Amino acid sequence: MRLPGDVPVRLVLADDEALLRRGLGVLLEADGRVEVVAEAADGAELLDVVRRHRPDVALVDVQMPGVDGLAALRELLTWPDPPALAVLTTFDLDDYVAGALELGAQGFLLKDAEPDALVRAVLDLAAGGAVLDPRITVRLLPRLRGRPRENPQLDGLSARERQVLALVAGGRPNSAIAAGLGLSEATVKSYVSTILTKLGVENRVQAALVAHQVNAW
Repeated sequence: MRLPGDVPVRLVLADDEALLRRGLGVLLEADGRVEVVAEAADGAELLDVVRRHRPDVALVDVQMPGVDGLAALRELLTWPDPPALAVLTTFDLDDYVAGALELGAQGFLLKDAEPDALVRAVLDLAAGGAVLDPRITVRLLPRLRGRPRENPQLDGLSARERQVLALVAGGRPNSAIAAGLGLSEATVKSYVSTILTKLGVENRVQAALVAHQVNAW
């Protein structure tokens, strides 16, 4: 995880459409805080460029020829120090997005997101945050209601843990949560760990979706 003041964030873009990769790269690098260090046209190439360039963040299309995005994510998440991984998707790939969620992806972005939102997402991911495009969240919630975590309860969380969870659900990294609540980052990290345990989830994206579920009922 990069420190908040470290710039630029080193990014890999993986998508089988070259024009989309180049377009996103231009938009992201125009901000000055993101550097696209490599591109990949499929999952196999993604694994190779991540190994060679050691990026901070990878934005990955889930549907690519050959080794697809999900297979690449599954492999990357077994590595000792993988980059922050976020899924690039479209409205019609709910199954892939749900699969990436189960694997442990740290963010979900639509390919038509505004440039400012993309930059902020990359920066938040590099700082350890979770990124959820609201339009994807709305589509995922009905699917999650039929899973074992149906009717998730927040009653076991303290008032402070609820505050932290609300900021996690908003995609804020620990540094921003600490600044907003007047806590140390170590304390926030401890709160997040406790929240994950109490909610029975594995990562902050899943915790954020639980929070959105509860708010949707």
